[in-house]
Amino acid sequence: MCRKVFAALLWLFMVNASYVSAETQTLDDAVKAINANVLFMRHALAPGFGDPESFTVKECATQRNLSDQGRDQARRIGAALKQAGFAFDEVLSSEWCRCKETARLLDLGDFQTFSGLNSFFQSHAPKDETLAILRRKLDGLSENTFTLMVTHQVVIQAITSNSVSSGGLVAYNTFTQQAVNANID
Repeated sequence: MCRKVFAALLWLFMVNASYVSAETQTLDDAVKAINANVLFMRHALAPGFGDPESFTVKECATQRNLSDQGRDQARRIGAALKQAGFAFDEVLSSEWCRCKETARLLDLGDFQTFSGLNSFFQSHAPKDETLAILRRKLDGLSENTFTLMVTHQVVIQAITSNSVSSGGLVAYNTFTQQAVNANID
């Protein structure tokens, strides 16, 4: 148990250290600067760390879920994206309930679940397989489309090398693999 606690604390330190050092731009500037065709979003605020040992992907009661604050956060982000004129050709979500609820509350249109966005943090999904599925999807995207991917910190960091807090955004260009942390202010 001590090793798990140490590993969790080390991971938190690394995430916070890289988050603090990451450059952040307005979403519009970030998208234009790198000609982004993907916007990664970390699910809205879901207090806690990881998922309970009883985790089952198809049962929300066994997962860490959005708080009321997280639900409000998702609605505000969706409204801000609409107000800023962002429209997505495709909205994808991890199969985790906190991601699906975030995608629904963004109210940016229909979304589909996509296993390439699932969290491998506690080995609930196989890391190599999950990232291979996601990379195939990213490789197949056109530079003329704009896709929103609601996912988890570990997935965003594995693809973009960027860290974000809950509700955080990373603009990403699948051709150049450039990534910029973005905010909607």
